[in-house]
Amino acid sequence: QVQLVESGGGLVQAGGSLRLSCAASRVIGSIRTMGWYRQAPGKQRELVAAITSGGNTNYAGSMKGRFTISRDNAKNTMYLQMNSLKPEDTGVYYCNAVLGSRQLWGQGTLVTVSS
Repeated sequence: QVQLVESGGGLVQAGGSLRLSCAASRVIGSIRTMGWYRQAPGKQRELVAAITSGGNTNYAGSMKGRFTISRDNAKNTMYLQMNSLKPEDTGVYYCNAVLGSRQLWGQGTLVTVSS
């Protein structure tokens, strides 16, 4: 069983940056797809960005050009660099890994963007 632990959330002013990390408890090189999701207050969880084991990336429309997802297989860690943050980016950010038919989730890290 893989455990995912997010870190790096916090309070930032609009226009600022944060880098989130997702540390896995095992080697992630064989995990085909990993991603970041977020859940804003009162809203459903939504995809932010995803990355394959081959490095292909996919971003939700509003994040393109502002967020960058990456993974360091040697460190068993995935990252989300978030720039030009907006108040609407506020939410709990979750790390996700797809293992076969299973979806694994971290506990989430809170990002709050003040205006």
